[in-house]
Amino acid sequence: MRTTSNPVFRNLPKQEGGYASFGSATAGAGQMTQQFGQQQYPQAEPYTTGPAQRAMTIDDVVTKTGITLGVLTIAAIISYTLSHGNPGLASAFVIGGGLVGLVLVMVASFGNKMDNPAIVLAYAVCEGLFLGALSLLMTFDIQGVSAETLIAQAVLGTFGVFFGMLVVYKTGAIRVTPRLTRMIIGALIGVVVLSLGNLIASFFIDGGLGLRAGGGFAIIFSLVCIGIAAFSFLLDFDAADQLIRAQAPEKAAWGVALGLTVTLVWLYVEILRLLSYFNND
Repeated sequence: MRTTSNPVFRNLPKQEGGYASFGSATAGAGQMTQQFGQQQYPQAEPYTTGPAQRAMTIDDVVTKTGITLGVLTIAAIISYTLSHGNPGLASAFVIGGGLVGLVLVMVASFGNKMDNPAIVLAYAVCEGLFLGALSLLMTFDIQGVSAETLIAQAVLGTFGVFFGMLVVYKTGAIRVTPRLTRMIIGALIGVVVLSLGNLIASFFIDGGLGLRAGGGFAIIFSLVCIGIAAFSFLLDFDAADQLIRAQAPEKAAWGVALGLTVTLVWLYVEILRLLSYFNND
């Protein structure tokens, strides 16, 4: 049974039918026999919605994701402005926002609270504080180009990749198969292990393993991370399709919004990091 690299989307039911979704019949998660031949996958029971509930639709996903990203953007602007006026706040926002955001994702993922809007919006606030301050720290000493320009380029690049992968998924140009899923998850684990190794090595060696030192090796590593993040969107879209086809309740769209936001944040950070490498003398 397929899974996803995004912990927020784990343990989703697989059920055909339901509402309009991210993909077409050849790309969506529900058409398993078309994608994988005669191989059959176990199906979970569809969600049972009460009289006051309705099934989740793609409009719910778009709305909840838009709200989450809107809150994150406002928090990021506030964080960037405050950090720019008082650089001492930047480190506090990066450390505090990043740690609290991570804890909230863990609570949502492993505590089965992905559909809790309070947790999702709290994560958006914390991650916004983290991103605003981190953006300032990553761009403040770059000469020849303004920090705002680099940040705008990173934002455009992030959403460019997002919509590009959405088109790829919708047209079925790349199909989400169990093999592709295993490859992406394996690559993600490898990146996490290398990043942790680089962090530990940095305590003893200047620059660590060189993964974030700004040289050629660091550029290659960032490009790999961007590629993995981009392909992770395919798994996120597929997982969202499975929820829609399983007729999950409307509030489940908050979990989809959280999962997509986690991937978007990672992609933005890697693109901004890569741009800083190219523009840092």
